[in-house]
Amino acid sequence: MASGVKKKVALLQAFSNVAPAFGVRTACLRFPEFQPPKAAIPTGRDTPNAAAQETGPVTIADLVGPRRTVSICKSAAQGTQWTSMQPAIRFLLLSLFALAASNSALAAKLVLVAGGGEKANAASGLEAKLNGPFGVDFDRSGNMFIIEMTGNRLCKVDRKGILSIVAGNGEKGETGDGGPAAKALLNGPHTLAVSPNGDILVGDTWNNRIRKIDAKTGVISTIVGSAEKGFSGDGGAATAAKFGGLYCTALTERADRLYLADLDNRRVRMVNLKSGIVSTVAGSGKKGVPKDGEMAVDAPLVDPRAVAVDRKGNVYVLERSGNALRVVDASGKIRTVVGTGEKGAAGDGGDALKATMNGPKHLCVDSQNNVIIADTENHMIRKYLPREGKIVRVAGNGKRGTSGVGGPPEEAELNQPHGVTFHGGTLYISDSSNNRVLKIVE
Repeated sequence: MASGVKKKVALLQAFSNVAPAFGVRTACLRFPEFQPPKAAIPTGRDTPNAAAQETGPVTIADLVGPRRTVSICKSAAQGTQWTSMQPAIRFLLLSLFALAASNSALAAKLVLVAGGGEKANAASGLEAKLNGPFGVDFDRSGNMFIIEMTGNRLCKVDRKGILSIVAGNGEKGETGDGGPAAKALLNGPHTLAVSPNGDILVGDTWNNRIRKIDAKTGVISTIVGSAEKGFSGDGGAATAAKFGGLYCTALTERADRLYLADLDNRRVRMVNLKSGIVSTVAGSGKKGVPKDGEMAVDAPLVDPRAVAVDRKGNVYVLERSGNALRVVDASGKIRTVVGTGEKGAAGDGGDALKATMNGPKHLCVDSQNNVIIADTENHMIRKYLPREGKIVRVAGNGKRGTSGVGGPPEEAELNQPHGVTFHGGTLYISDSSNNRVLKIVE
């Protein structure tokens, strides 16, 4: 049944439930596209006054007109049922009717935020040509920052929608530390995080380090990683440690710890930003599927592509070819919460452990501690509900394409979304291969 009809059925039921309290004997609404079921929704007895009955659909004029009583409907399925309403019930019904009639306005919509244009140096974010946006984040002033993996740039879209370049010129490189970020070079940056003070932490992925852009001075520097690929440094200074491709960064709410998806080392590592010390949170370096209840630091992982932390301190680890979501709890134990490990797109609305994914590459946590997953190769965004243990689809119909902006998110086409960000009650999607950033407006 279409969503609009569902809402109108709900309206019928809602009115039938409240009508008796207002002394209304029978409640019935008739919509042109909806034929009432054979069993009517009675709230009283029929009236013999057939002369007062009408056969057309309800209109706003019928509800708020000058008449003190209004005949609502008559249909073959409902015989001679009718409703006489006093002004108070007319007001109630008008409110319910308007709610149902405006279901399209109330429904969530997918909206373009930036990119999708053809102008390389456009001032407007909506007209700009982005190049592989993989992630977004925001500062406290509401400015949006976009990291481009293939474009090797960090862009800024201010609150007026004006786009500017913060770091990178489009060329691959590793130079620039100690100078203006605008003159620095990046190499396949996949991720970013904005600190409460406005500093921007960039996951300079193929340079194997995290670089910081100072909010006050605009100077770029390395705060994590020696830039040499490898594995070393746990228990010591993060600047001297070796990493194997930093694909995801996640700041805690207090911004005192930075979690990193050290994918090529099959580990999730954490930097204490107060002490500067790095340690491993999950992964032994061996490839495999961890056993539920195993200590995370001793467990194998397949390929930890992304990491996120909820407000309870749970650390979520998303595995790309492992096609699974795992969680490390406060005791340091790991378990799988989403995915069978097989490729697929099944399971929405059901048990998350029985669901399948296809190359998921990013995640975030919303205000209710639900986990939003960019199910990249399925061209969908999905949500894991920890309390219910279920998974649901949020956006994307599973088809690769560009259509659907302005309509329901779950009916839209996406193209390899690599990033999701929850900010200010709104979900932002990095629709990477469509070179655009979208948001869901409720």
